[in-house]
Amino acid sequence: MARILLRALAALSLSLLSIACQTVPYTNRTQLALHSESEMNQLGLQAFQQTLSESKTITTGPQFTMVKKVSDRIAAAAENPEPGMEKPGYQWQVALIDSPQINAWCLPGGKMGVYTGILPVTQDEAGLAVVMGHEVAHAIAQHGNERMSQGVLAQFGLTAADAFAGVAKMSPTARQGLMEILGAGTNVAIMLPFSRSHESEADHIGLILMAKAGYDPSEAPKFWERMAKMAGGGGTPEFLSTHPSHETRIKDLQGWIPEAMKYYKPGGTAPVAPVKGPQTPAGSAAPSGSVPKPKIPSGGGMSSF
Repeated sequence: MARILLRALAALSLSLLSIACQTVPYTNRTQLALHSESEMNQLGLQAFQQTLSESKTITTGPQFTMVKKVSDRIAAAAENPEPGMEKPGYQWQVALIDSPQINAWCLPGGKMGVYTGILPVTQDEAGLAVVMGHEVAHAIAQHGNERMSQGVLAQFGLTAADAFAGVAKMSPTARQGLMEILGAGTNVAIMLPFSRSHESEADHIGLILMAKAGYDPSEAPKFWERMAKMAGGGGTPEFLSTHPSHETRIKDLQGWIPEAMKYYKPGGTAPVAPVKGPQTPAGSAAPSGSVPKPKIPSGGGMSSF
């Protein structure tokens, strides 16, 4: 029975890999995406509505005006891809959330959130464009979908390992120990580095988006230098972190600036349709009752700075 399960898992994995691959815009990296775009967008909408129901939002004033302006320009850049790239076609929305958190995110489908706590660090439109370009890059690169898909494959791998342990007639204690070791190994060797690669890719694509939106990409390293000063010398070692170190980020961004400058448009890309505020869009009523926040993985989900 275990041998049959192993063969079935192997056949299913190969089938999924052959039919669920797509290309990331700008970097041309091939990625695995097992979930439909409509499914991911619905998860994003639900998470957005749930977050707004639990948060105090700001809809007027100079801070909101700046957030709205930068959102319009970054979204316009995302909706004007280069030849051969697919247009996202998102229903963009942005909310300015009154919170001291130093955070921002863009969910699948273009639902964005910016926390007031990050504005002293961004300082101006260009700094905010660094952040929003990065977060929008997560969404258009389908990082949330990819992370969820990688989780599915990782679970397949653990199931296969458990089946192998049964074939090998391992003792219950040895079998449990094997699964614990493999589970930890999957997280450190596969899932964490994959998350770091998403953050790096979002930095890369975000730099291009801010340039297309009319913001000088050379401002990006300056933002991360400010973040590094705030963080001080502490933090998790990069090997066990889901984000690259500040030093790695700054170095990578500096290397990508010449490429981003080729896309730089001082006037920016004119918004085709302005980004909506945090109100629920027409025809998208909030789900009734209590809706648990979907667990959309870092990268296209609610990623923390």
